[in-house]
Amino acid sequence: MEKRTLKDLLYEQVARIGKAVSSPKRLELLELLAQGEKTVETLAAELSVDIKLTSAHLKALREAHLVASRREGKYVVYRLAAPDVAGLWVTLRQVAEAHLAELRLTLEQMVAAPDRLAAVGREELLEQARRGELVVIDVRPVDEYATAHLPHARSLPVAEIEQRLDELPRDKEILAYCRGPFCLFADEAVALLQARGYRARKLSDGVSEWQAAGLPVVAA
Repeated sequence: MEKRTLKDLLYEQVARIGKAVSSPKRLELLELLAQGEKTVETLAAELSVDIKLTSAHLKALREAHLVASRREGKYVVYRLAAPDVAGLWVTLRQVAEAHLAELRLTLEQMVAAPDRLAAVGREELLEQARRGELVVIDVRPVDEYATAHLPHARSLPVAEIEQRLDELPRDKEILAYCRGPFCLFADEAVALLQARGYRARKLSDGVSEWQAAGLPVVAA
């Protein structure tokens, strides 16, 4: 095989990954599946698109070997093919944030109140949580928490916070996190808690960011 032909084949294979993640909806699927296994129906509801289109996006990701599936009764359940796929999503997002002013502006608009963002570093947060000096809450759905969560975090889905306020101390700072910087569950939780008089802030990290930084998570 000629050298030029060989090089073309090599780049073509790598380009398969780029093509697979060239859709915004497919990127969102990777973020969702980084939280744990999900059925096509669940993913379609999260994306706010129909099942047929969701299946087409999943097929493209599967053909690039980024996701895998299994059948459970009448349902098809999808998962990431390997942990490094979650790292790929984090890296893509970080590179985009570093180079695209439009993305940075949009993120700034999401955080209308900068005081709602946690200022503590990751390792310091881990130590303070271990000592019980602050409370970390995971406001994602329970099944995502069960798959993997940050150390010392407690599960408190955003839909349940109003009914479970008595579980949270008023004399400690509360840090809420969800699926990562693009997820709005933590913003909703912080707004609700601050309105009720709690000292609450958002942690931009999700489990994928924590793992990408080489820090531990509690996994099932």
